[in-house]
Amino acid sequence: MNQNEIINQAENYVLHTYNRFPLVIESGEGVRVRDAEGNEYLDFMAGIAVYALGYHFPGYDEALTAQIGKIIHTSNLYYHAPLAEAAEKVVRSAGMSRVFFTNSGAEAIEGALKAARKYAWLRDGRSGHEIIAMNESFHGRSVGALSVTGNEHYQEPFRPLMGGVKFAVYNDIGSVKECLSDNTCAILLETVQGEGGIFPADPAFLKEIRRICDERDILLILDEIQCGMGRTGSMWAFEQYGIRPDILTCAKALGCGVPVGAFVLNEKTAAASLVPGDHGTTYGGNPLALAAVSKVFDLFRANDIVSHVNAAAAHLAAGLDGLAEKYGCITAHRGMGLMRGLAFSDDIYAGDVAKEALRRGLLIITAGHNVLRFVPPLIITEKDIDEAVSILDDCIAALTDGK
Repeated sequence: MNQNEIINQAENYVLHTYNRFPLVIESGEGVRVRDAEGNEYLDFMAGIAVYALGYHFPGYDEALTAQIGKIIHTSNLYYHAPLAEAAEKVVRSAGMSRVFFTNSGAEAIEGALKAARKYAWLRDGRSGHEIIAMNESFHGRSVGALSVTGNEHYQEPFRPLMGGVKFAVYNDIGSVKECLSDNTCAILLETVQGEGGIFPADPAFLKEIRRICDERDILLILDEIQCGMGRTGSMWAFEQYGIRPDILTCAKALGCGVPVGAFVLNEKTAAASLVPGDHGTTYGGNPLALAAVSKVFDLFRANDIVSHVNAAAAHLAAGLDGLAEKYGCITAHRGMGLMRGLAFSDDIYAGDVAKEALRRGLLIITAGHNVLRFVPPLIITEKDIDEAVSILDDCIAALTDGK
C-alpha cells in the first residue's frame, strides 16, 4: 500500500483520539526516519522524548534480539535475569532503594500515588489523605494520572476524578503552602514541566518543597518521565538541584522505544508502603522490556551520553537564541539540556511552524501555550542542530514574511 492508502485504512479502523500528521513512518536510522514513500526527515521529537539513543543504536537491537530468542514473558510470579539487572541499574542510578516496573509513564504515576497514600495510611492509621499537584502539569491520561494533571481541558469530560487533590502554582512556594493541611501526604511535580510548555523548576522552589516534605513527613514525588534519563544534562534532572525525591517516576527514554516505565522509592518509602497484594501488573517488568532497560543503561555509560548532551545542548541553545533574537514573534527560549522550548506570540501559531517544518523535512512538536518543543535524540550532532535551526529559520521566515 502507498502512504495515502495506509492513512485511509488507519482512519477507518483506529479510534480517533490523535490528530496525526499526514505521515507514515516506515523506518529509522540514527536521528532520521523515512516515510512509506522513501522521503527522509530529521527527527527532533524522538517519539516524544523516547528515542534517546536514536534508531538502531549499535548494541541495542542485538540485546533485544538475544532476549527474544530466550523468553519474552514470564509473569511476575517468577524471577528472571533482566529483572535483577535492570532493577539494580535503575536504583543505583537514582540513588534510591527499590523499583517497581510498569508498562508506561501513566502507570508509574498510578503506582506512585498508591505508594504515597499507603505510606500515609500506615503512618497515622487513617484514610482521606490529600496530594498537592501543580497547575499546567501533565502526568498521563488514566483516571488517577488525570486527577493530578493540572489542566481543566483534559479533566472536564471525565469527572468525577480521584478526590483529595489540590493544585498549586508551579514555582510559587506560597501557593504550595496555601494547599498544605494535616491531610497532605505527598507533593507531586515535574522537575521540568513538559506538556505545560517547558518550564524548569526554580531551584529555591524545589529545595523549599523538599524542606517542607522533610519537616512534615510528606512524600516528594518527582515526575521525570520526560525530563529524566540524561535529557537535561544529568542522568536525572533532580541531581542539578541538590535534592532527591522520595518517589521518582520514569518511562519514555528508560527503554528507548520498548514500552516500559517505573516508579522508584527511597528506603523510607519502600519500607513503609506497598506490600504483596497492594499492587501488580501482568506485563510490567517483562524480560524483553527489562533487557532493553538494562542495555540502555550500559549504552549510556559506555558512550558517555550525558556528557554529549551537555555539549550538544550548548550548541542548540545558541542556535535557538539566534532565532529568538532574529524574530520578534519568539517571546521566550527556555529549558534545560536537550529539553527546550521556543514560545511564540499570538502572531504565529507554533503548530503551523511544526507543519511547515514537516513539509521541509524536520519532525518537531509543540507544548503548552504556543510553544515549539525540542526533545531530539540525545545523540544529535552539531551538524544536525545546525540543519534543524536552518529549517526552522526558513519556516518562520515563510510564515511571518521575515519579521
